[in-house]
Amino acid sequence: MFPTIALLGSNQLLSLAAFAIIGLIVLIARFKCNAVVALMLATLVVGIPSMPLDLVAKSFQTGVGATLGGLAMIIGLGTILGKLLAESGAAEVIANAMVRLFGEKRIDYAVMVVAFLVGISVFFGVGIVILGPIGFMLARRTGMPILRLMLPLAAGLSTAHGLIPPHPGPMAAIGLIGADTGKTILWSLVIGAPTALITGPFLARWVAPRVPVAIGGLGSEAISRPEAPRAPGFALSVFTMLLPVLLMLLGTAAQIFLPAGSGVRLVASFLAEPVVAMLIAVLVSFWTFGVHCGLTGSQILKFSEQCVAPAASILLLIGAGGGFSRVLTDSGVGKAIADTSSTWPVSPLLLGWMIAGALRIAVGSATVAVTMAAGIMASVLQKCPGTNRELLVLAMGAGSLILSHVNDSGFWFVKEYLGMSVSQTLRTWTVVETGIAVVSIIFILGANALI
Repeated sequence: MFPTIALLGSNQLLSLAAFAIIGLIVLIARFKCNAVVALMLATLVVGIPSMPLDLVAKSFQTGVGATLGGLAMIIGLGTILGKLLAESGAAEVIANAMVRLFGEKRIDYAVMVVAFLVGISVFFGVGIVILGPIGFMLARRTGMPILRLMLPLAAGLSTAHGLIPPHPGPMAAIGLIGADTGKTILWSLVIGAPTALITGPFLARWVAPRVPVAIGGLGSEAISRPEAPRAPGFALSVFTMLLPVLLMLLGTAAQIFLPAGSGVRLVASFLAEPVVAMLIAVLVSFWTFGVHCGLTGSQILKFSEQCVAPAASILLLIGAGGGFSRVLTDSGVGKAIADTSSTWPVSPLLLGWMIAGALRIAVGSATVAVTMAAGIMASVLQKCPGTNRELLVLAMGAGSLILSHVNDSGFWFVKEYLGMSVSQTLRTWTVVETGIAVVSIIFILGANALI
């Protein structure tokens, strides 16, 4: 992961990374520099002094490819599904049903619960593009500020992504430190649910009035008036919207209950791949949200093409963010933080949280932060044999969510999807992510004190 030749010392690397990140924020917020260009400039500022020149561009391109390889098609297919969800009237059908069931005053709680449950089985980006249209439609239906609904939605998804297996960060940590998967899942649900409640609806109700955000961005496509002659039924709407989730759950169940050589398990795992699951859902939506609702083939094609173009800017930003994060990692910034923080005199749970948090702030990627922190904590555990390994996994997962900012591709995803400025995203999304990290570790330390 890191170059074999270290060109700078740890203190120099940390100073360089801090300078690049602060400069990046100033370029975008103060001088209105294009965010993609600013991210590439920050990459050069970090990479040129700290890496062999022939590796700088390669590292950036690797980061872009790794980030977009897992997200580009998901976002593109998700926007198509979201557009048809809106144009068919399905988003309005689901939004109206949720308002009737939970009432307008508690609708943000309902959104958070749905997002948390969906987030157990799907990645953060997948959950946003699936559930985002419902959040926008509910904002129009109830008149609530968009952040009152989308922040709880994002908090539910992010909490599940950071804490609950089988997401990649927790799973990597489980393997590296030898934790029990079943116990980790149980603890993650016990701690994750109240964390999402506090950092979702509670925190959003405090943040939303202080940071007014107009409805816009990629997600605003969901609030257009339906063009379909008739809307689908509630059950069909929910089934189509959650079809990717159901397919991913099927794959998870097959891995748990079927033997490794089973053909059924192989097929289920294939269908559970996020790209395949999203493609199947989009194909199904062409009938359930299209032909079934009276839309013609030309109309379905028009809607599919209309929503792909706005996704281009968000893909560029996410890719550039992933490239910057990779250069920060490959330059040795993450290793410098890991080496420094491993000597801090604190309890293993808090140490794991702090190391993962420091790595997250430096390199951006939550998965990288958890994986690197777990590698460090595996050696620390040899000196602390009584440490609860399952709670340590959660502590590192919580730390990996702290202070999402400009080197995190998820930061740019949320910013563009909600149509916010960098300043607004820092005052809303960054606050929520930090809240998840802090509230989680409080619950984790409390649980550890009781057992």
